[in-house]
Amino acid sequence: MPQRILRFKIRQDGLVEETVEGVHGDSCHKLTRKLESDLGVVQLREPTSESFLQGDAQAQSISVEQLS
Repeated sequence: MPQRILRFKIRQDGLVEETVEGVHGDSCHKLTRKLESDLGVVQLREPTSESFLQGDAQAQSISVEQLS
């Protein structure tokens, strides 16, 4: 099984940036759906260059606005 990595960056303005690596296609959304709903509203979902590869490694970056 390929290694799956989730990275989170919490910016000073409260936005959370999440990067997912090693996950294919819709599996990324399934893996992060609960986390994203707990964090708040997804403002932007931006596929990285890896997400277009036809191999083992795919990634996606998204920004989530934290609800107060």
